[in-house]
Amino acid sequence: MRKRIRFIYFPFIIISLLLLIGVAGFMLIEGFDFWDAIYMTVITVTTVGFNEVKPLSLEGRMFTICLILGSFGTFAYTITEVTKYVVDGEFRRLLLHIRVDRSINKLKNHTILCGYGRNGRQAYQTLTENGVTCVVVEKDKAIISEFMEKKKILFIEGDATQDEVLIRAGIKDARALISALPNDADNLFVVLTARVNNAKLKIISRASEDNSDTKLRHAGVDNVIMPDKVGGAHMAQLVVKPDVVEFIDMLTGQSRVDSHIEEIQCNLLPTSYIGQTIKELNVRKNWGANIVGFKTSEGEYVFNPTPQTQIQEGSKLFVLGTSKQITDMKNDITS
Repeated sequence: MRKRIRFIYFPFIIISLLLLIGVAGFMLIEGFDFWDAIYMTVITVTTVGFNEVKPLSLEGRMFTICLILGSFGTFAYTITEVTKYVVDGEFRRLLLHIRVDRSINKLKNHTILCGYGRNGRQAYQTLTENGVTCVVVEKDKAIISEFMEKKKILFIEGDATQDEVLIRAGIKDARALISALPNDADNLFVVLTARVNNAKLKIISRASEDNSDTKLRHAGVDNVIMPDKVGGAHMAQLVVKPDVVEFIDMLTGQSRVDSHIEEIQCNLLPTSYIGQTIKELNVRKNWGANIVGFKTSEGEYVFNPTPQTQIQEGSKLFVLGTSKQITDMKNDITS
C-alpha cells in the first residue's frame, strides 16, 4: 500500500519541483519578488496567456521557453499516470485497503488465517459459519482481486512470514492463528513470527511432510494438521465405521443437521456455579441439552462425566444439543 501511495505522489512531486524551479528562475533572472515569481510561473506552465508582470529580458525569455517546454511533458505525464491509477482500479484498491486496515485495528480476539488455498477456504467458511471474526493474509494477486469483488472479507495483502504483515493483521490482539500455507518452511516462519508477537496465541498449522510435525511443535504450534493423513484416515473410517463417522460429522457441525457439540468455558460462568456438580446444574431438565464431556483444569478429558463431577475454575463443559438449546443455556447461565 505504501508503494502505491508513493507511486501516485511521484507525478505531483515532479510538478512541485517544476514550480519551484520556475519561481527560483524568475526571482534570480528577472529579480521578481516571491509572489510575482509565483504568478509568472503559474501562467507560464499552464499557458493561459495572461500579461507578464513586466517585459522579460533575453535571459528571462529563454528561461520561459524552457519552462513551457518542460511543463508540457510534466503535465502530460501527470495526467497519464493519474488517469491510469484511477482507471486501473488502483485508487479503489487503495481506499479498500485503508478501510480494511481501520476495521482490523478495532478487532479483539479475532482469528488470523494465513493462506487462502483449498484448506484456507474451508477453514474460513467454517470460522465464519460459527460467528468467528477472521482476517485473511494472502499475497496472491488473483485471490486479492477476488476479495475486492466480495468486499466482505477482511484481508491483508502481503507475505505472512513478515512481522509487519502479521502486525497489520492484529496479531497482538488475536486469539488464534491458522497457518494454511502450502509450504512447510513458510508455515514454520509464520509460527515463529506469531509466537514472538503473541505468546498466548493459539496456533494451528498445516503440514505436508512427516518430519515437519516435530519442527512446528518445537516452534510453538499448539496443533498440527496434516490434510493428507486426515483425509486418508477419514476415508478409511467411512469404510470401517461409516455410521459412526457420519454421526461424528453431524456433531462437529460438518452437516446441515441442527445438532452439535459446543464447549463452554467454566471461567465465563457466574462464580456461584463454581463448585457445583453437573447434577446440580441440571442441563437436561432446564434446557434439553446433555453434557457429554468435561475437561479438568489440569487438561484431562473426561468422557460422559458422572453427575457428581464438580465444575472447577479453568475447566470446560462439552454440551450436546441443538443451536437453540445451547444458545438458551449460554444466555441463562451467563446472565
